[in-house]
Formats: sequence, C-alpha cells, structure tokens
Amino acid sequence: MPKDKSKTDRRIVEAAYYLFYRRGFTRVGVDEIAARAGITKRTLYSHFRSKDDLLAAALTRHHELDLERLQSFARHLPEDPEAMVESFFDQLLEWAATPRWSGSGFTRLAVELADLPGHPARAIAARAKGVTESWLTSLLAKGGVASAAEMARAIMLLMEGAMALMLIHGDRTYGRSAAGIAGALVSAAASPAGDRAGSGRRANAGPSRRRR
Repeated sequence: MPKDKSKTDRRIVEAAYYLFYRRGFTRVGVDEIAARAGITKRTLYSHFRSKDDLLAAALTRHHELDLERLQSFARHLPEDPEAMVESFFDQLLEWAATPRWSGSGFTRLAVELADLPGHPARAIAARAKGVTESWLTSLLAKGGVASAAEMARAIMLLMEGAMALMLIHGDRTYGRSAAGIAGALVSAAASPAGDRAGSGRRANAGPSRRRR
C-alpha cells in the first residue's frame, strides 16, 4: 500500500472512531467524518466503500490498541490474584473518572446495533470482549484461582454491569462495589484446597467435641 494512502487511511479511521465513540454510529454522517479527517467525501469513499466498512476498520484498529494496552497492563499487575483484581478495577475507576467518559465503545456499539445481529461490527465487538475474558482467565489461572474461566466470566459481568450503572447514574461507587464483590469471589477461589478442607474439618469437629 502506498505510504500516502496508508496515512490517509489511518487519519480517516481515527476520525471515524473518535466520532463514533463520542456520538454513536447512527448519529454520525460521512460528511462529518471527512471534515474531521481533513479530506473530501469523495476521497473518503475512494478509501472505504461504505460507512459500515469504515466502522469495521475503526473497530479493528481500536481492538489492536486494546490488545497493546492489555499486554502493557499485564506487565505491571501484581501476581497475587486478589491484588491483581483490585488493580484491574482501580484502572477501570481511573478511566471512568476521565472527562466525558462514556463507557466501553464496543459495548455501546453492540447495544446500538442490537437489531442487526449479523452486522460485522457486532462480531468484532464480541471478539474484543472475548479476548479480554481470555486474558483474565490466563491471569487468574496463573495466580492459582480455581475455575479460572468461570471466575473471569464473573469479573466480566461485574465490570460490564459497573460500567453501565456508572454511565447511567454518573456514580463511580458502582465500580467500587463491583471491585469488592470481585475481590471476595477471587479470594474464596484462590484459597488452597487443603486450607478449605481443613477449615471444613475443624468446623465439623467443634460441635462433636462439645457433644461429648
């Protein structure tokens, strides 16, 4: 691909993602994207056949950036699973505190296109969320958390629910509540099996001694 075309593609994609994220796919027109990218509408269509194709390109690029952020984030996470989950939600709360925060672009897009299950953008959004869930599963398994895949799914539910409610109410305490629940779940799942069994035996032994 010629260098100039590649640079123009990137400029269009960045302009489109910014506008789609801020205002939604259906509310943003191609004229507005072209204006933000500093090109004509005709030039835009010479690079992307349709607004749907442009949306797919914008989401693919955003997914690539998400992967880079996850990899960078993972390098600085503590190994202890409880501390790791706490740090994960701390990052979420910091993000939610940024000006004009509007939640996950992938989630908002899936809701916006809820009546179009076959839309290619829905598949890209689902893949992005799946990558995050797999990433969490890997980290939890490495930390010795039992049923890591199920725990990762629970954390995804808490994260998505927290984002939705923080967006609805403008109240970040929903994120803190989700963090507390996630921490408690991980703490229970990360307890060594032997300790859990021993605790159970001790709990059962107490009443029997009292009966004697």
